[in-house]
Amino acid sequence: MNHIVRPYGDATGDGMIQVSFTLPLPHDKRAEGAALQLAHKMGIEPAMVVHAKAMGPDFTFFVVYGSVHHLVEVDKVQVVERDFPLLSAKEVNGLIKSRLRRPFVVVGACIGTDAHTVGIDAILNIKGFAGEKGLEYYSQMQVVNLGAQVSIPSLVESARASKADAVLVSQVVTQRDAHLHNVREMTAAFREAFPEGRRPIIIVGGPRFDETMTAELGVDRIFGKGTTPAEVASYLVSRIATRTPATAPTRKATR
Repeated sequence: MNHIVRPYGDATGDGMIQVSFTLPLPHDKRAEGAALQLAHKMGIEPAMVVHAKAMGPDFTFFVVYGSVHHLVEVDKVQVVERDFPLLSAKEVNGLIKSRLRRPFVVVGACIGTDAHTVGIDAILNIKGFAGEKGLEYYSQMQVVNLGAQVSIPSLVESARASKADAVLVSQVVTQRDAHLHNVREMTAAFREAFPEGRRPIIIVGGPRFDETMTAELGVDRIFGKGTTPAEVASYLVSRIATRTPATAPTRKATR
């Protein structure tokens, strides 16, 4: 039997939910009526407008609270589970040293017009995130952080010049699916620039990515919000273990 749950609000199983949205209408009674109509069409019945605020003269932001009759079949929920062990910095460094015998080179950037470096800095910078040091802290990793608004040709050239083992790209700007368009363009550029089996591991991350879209986007891994540096480092060394000599040539250390 499937494990079935309903949303929880005031009492167990009451189906109460809260949603927010903006309508292109000035804030008045008619706008609130339009918000309730939308809520009813979404299956929220009864619905209440618990917050409405004008967003300039032509828009109104709403918060609507109400009950839905939809059920969640937990056994049918599909997620991407972590399929590699979570390692300490010492273990990561040890594996890189014993298997590659040189530093693991990581190039990171925010591509396109995206100027939000908080995510990529949290993974790469030594200060890290959530109490964990970033990849710069790992003695066996050589990190090249290109920062924000990096063009795809520049990213590809930097990956080639540094002989990158992995490329990490953060995308926060998602209007009109800009993050998806940018990543598809980037992976196409890497396929064209590198021979088959020789391109770097490509990882993308950001709050709006669907972790199940790796094949569709042409990347090796997608990390969502809340990802820590240790998770990224552990994934990277897990990929070292699966590489063949043809895809992971031994090179002299650059430092």
